[in-house]
Amino acid sequence: MRRAVKVEIYSDIACPWCYVGKTRFERALAAFPKGSSVEVVYRPFQLDPSAPYEARPHREVLAAKYGPQAAAMDQRITALGAEEGIDFDFDTVLENNSLLAHRLLRFALDEYGPAAQTRLKGRLMTAHFGEGMDIGDHEHLTDAAVTVGLDRDAVAAFLSSDELHDEVLDEIDEARQLGITAVPTFVFEGQWAVQGGQETSTFLRVLEQVAKDTAAAADSAGAEAGACADGVCEVPATDGGAAGI
Repeated sequence: MRRAVKVEIYSDIACPWCYVGKTRFERALAAFPKGSSVEVVYRPFQLDPSAPYEARPHREVLAAKYGPQAAAMDQRITALGAEEGIDFDFDTVLENNSLLAHRLLRFALDEYGPAAQTRLKGRLMTAHFGEGMDIGDHEHLTDAAVTVGLDRDAVAAFLSSDELHDEVLDEIDEARQLGITAVPTFVFEGQWAVQGGQETSTFLRVLEQVAKDTAAAADSAGAEAGACADGVCEVPATDGGAAGI
């Protein structure tokens, strides 16, 4: 089956809204008739690149950043997550620098493909937000990778090296050069961008529109699609919208 749409999702493991956005997008993908032909790739982004490489209790970290409103922030996302079937347990969440986990996700993509990377992304988020997993711990990351089908010895060897360190940092820098400053950001076919954990219905409408425009462009044998000009295409406005990159 010909690939219908490629979606690159810029997100951080330590980002609750990224978890919500992933859940809603996958629900839209399941409802999309051509969902099985959509290629999904996760791209790295760090909300806090300067975060120390040591596990710290989430409650303490958030309180230091936002003061008294931190508890209300957690309550809001916990309630919203429950509506989406996500179990946020912020009492057990450990904050750590996410670079190592991003390197592992890139390793999964390179060695096992997009589907394995997506499974690993889901496992890391579930374990980080609901099971107290330390995303900077080699053993925890290895166990998570093995759970979704990666080879234990290969993962352990990779995590003990500096492989893909510079490549992932370059990807993060490229994201900022593209104008991505917040996550999650969903980029469709390298041209259309949707930012934030949008509603499932919004993602579904964007998938349908992008697939339609992509097919039209392919059928025109190189002629410009109606909604495109100067190499930039825009999806007709939806709830939350989609903007050209």
